[in-house]
Amino acid sequence: MPAREASSAGAGRAPREGPAWSAYAGAVTRRQLGQALAALVALALAALLGSALHTDRTPPQALRLGPSEGTSLVVVGVGGLSATDLDPARTPALWALLGDGSSASLNVTTVHRVTCPVDGWLTLSAGGRAAQPDDVTGCAAAQVTGSRVDSWSAYADAASERPFGTRPGTLAVAAASRGQCLGAVGPGAAIAAADPDGVVAHYRAFDPTTLTSAIALCPTTFVDVGAVDPQLATDATARHAAVGALDARVGEVVAAAPQGSDVLVAGLADDGAPGLRVVLAAGPQIGAGTLWSPSTRQSGLVQLDDLTATVVAHVGAELPDSVGGSALQRIPAATEASAAPAGRRAALVDADAASRGVSPVVQPLFTTWGAIVLGALLALVVVRRRALGSPAQRDLALVVVRRGLVVAAAFPVATFLAMLVPWWRAPAAGVVLVVVTLVWTALVGAVAVRGPWRRSPTGPSTAVATVTLVVLLVDVVTGSRLQISSPLGLNPVVGGRFYGIGNVTFALVAAALFLVATSVATRLREHPAVAAGAVALLGLVVLVVDAAPQWGADAGGPPALVPGLAVVGLAALGVRVTWRRALLVAGVTVAVVLVISLLDWARGPGARSHLGRFVQTLIDGGGGDVVVRKLQQNLETLTGTSIFAYAVPVVLVLTWWALLRPGSVVGRPVGPLLQRVPLLRAGLLGLTLTVTIGLLVNDTGVAIPPVAWLLAFPLVTSVALRDLELRERSGPGPDGQVLSRLERWHS
Repeated sequence: MPAREASSAGAGRAPREGPAWSAYAGAVTRRQLGQALAALVALALAALLGSALHTDRTPPQALRLGPSEGTSLVVVGVGGLSATDLDPARTPALWALLGDGSSASLNVTTVHRVTCPVDGWLTLSAGGRAAQPDDVTGCAAAQVTGSRVDSWSAYADAASERPFGTRPGTLAVAAASRGQCLGAVGPGAAIAAADPDGVVAHYRAFDPTTLTSAIALCPTTFVDVGAVDPQLATDATARHAAVGALDARVGEVVAAAPQGSDVLVAGLADDGAPGLRVVLAAGPQIGAGTLWSPSTRQSGLVQLDDLTATVVAHVGAELPDSVGGSALQRIPAATEASAAPAGRRAALVDADAASRGVSPVVQPLFTTWGAIVLGALLALVVVRRRALGSPAQRDLALVVVRRGLVVAAAFPVATFLAMLVPWWRAPAAGVVLVVVTLVWTALVGAVAVRGPWRRSPTGPSTAVATVTLVVLLVDVVTGSRLQISSPLGLNPVVGGRFYGIGNVTFALVAAALFLVATSVATRLREHPAVAAGAVALLGLVVLVVDAAPQWGADAGGPPALVPGLAVVGLAALGVRVTWRRALLVAGVTVAVVLVISLLDWARGPGARSHLGRFVQTLIDGGGGDVVVRKLQQNLETLTGTSIFAYAVPVVLVLTWWALLRPGSVVGRPVGPLLQRVPLLRAGLLGLTLTVTIGLLVNDTGVAIPPVAWLLAFPLVTSVALRDLELRERSGPGPDGQVLSRLERWHS
């Protein structure tokens, strides 16, 4: 390729494709293309309708925790409490609260991998991630001397040194702003009720004989009844006895609470291993149902920050900007069956089992996938380079590997579709998850390989990319149900995000978008304006879903998508990318992000998503902290996961090199294909630009490029192998004749 053409994606009019490619590039007719677009529109409309039906069917209601005279709120912390601990015989007090009130799984992730009781109480006090200092070994016990929390200075210093912008004592400040006090019973509870100086004005040690008077001191009282000993994790009998003793304490607290009080029981810490805990809410106006929070948007899943926001709502104060959660709401049980405590306990157990069961499967699953893909390609190279076997056998190996790559590319979307099957209920949950994922991979792959589009060079690859794009967008629009606890989705134990488009989903959506857009633009190449319009339309749909606060709520997506889409659009128009146009695209990108962010910010503190909160952070002068946190998390992901993470920036540089210099040593394997199909080169440049920006602007953005490659690499390689077949077929010699017969046999 001439140097002038290699310098940009859209340098002048794209050269025409070779004869073999041209013979097949139009294999999909305009009618079929129209049918495909109509199907996508129908799926989008169905997703919108499904989302609306879900929202209207069971609207959440407020918990009605008000600061009226005589209304008390008692928050009881039971460290390590899990759904499996709830039992009508062993934990009668907790079971009664489950039956009479509303329940949810509780994410307790704070700073460290395992949340200690002190960490949970500190996070409750601060309304955001806080924990004991990093140099503390194990879980140090909370201590109170007089009316002051011991080690408070160390807790406050640790919070100030971390990039989360949290401050222990925030809850006490909110209560004081309304002239109310916070009571504390037990050392952990003292942390939650302490002011920014660590002082607890109304503190009592836990004593059953004085509980009634202790709880009556303030409208809101925190009670620390203890925690499950992590040493009992492998001894079921001892754990049952320990939980039973904690349940007895909970019963004493409920009995001592003023009549008509609301009671909130929460497992504020882990039991030695990360997991989802339990939160129960009961009171005169809180009936059987499921707890819900705008911060997670998942029925039956809330986080520690939400408890802080709930207490703030109870005292009638304005929610501080530093509090990341939202006041709890509830979805009333619709039927007697859904109100039964046994059924709601089963739902809590399911959520915990899925989140725990997926974690040990992820790394070996994708390591094996990568080894198979790379092994197949290596074997194919060896067979062809050394001329092993007959020509027909070598050609058969090429066809098998090409089609196998298409099937392998269906694996990422299959991990989401696997969540349609309750694999976590099986005895060998991890094995069942793998089997279900492989079945979905085979189904999607078979449709892609055997569909009517198979004769088009990009047909099978485009089919997989389209299925991936539609499934993920539909899932996001309808509530992100398939992402929760899926191998490539959102693990509720980690708690970084509970809905919308996170880094992993964004990477897959971006890869699928650029592959589909490139394929559509290639088929419309005779009409440049129409091709560019199709790219813009596809990009606009994805951009709206990605950025909309009620759907994707992705702060890092728009600034990464817009420049990449501009590269493809300009190439479709046959327009060269110059510095002036690049600056114009950058300006448009900034304007788009600014408008979306300001619109989200204008919705108010309680309704803002990540974009709006970031604007408020900039207004408050905390933008530097956000940048530092993102860079820090990227660095920790790069250095703290595995040695293979260091390959990400290296491979990214090599990818840029190959695309900008297709004739170089690095770009030689795909050089012929990129020269024959310039729009594919533009699409890959756009995708690479998008994942590069995504890496820089997102926390843990290092994960974006490799996840995008999970989809793009096998599909693009498959297209390259198909191009090789077509070139060999159109060339002279017996190989072309053998391949033609082989193709007829396989077709």
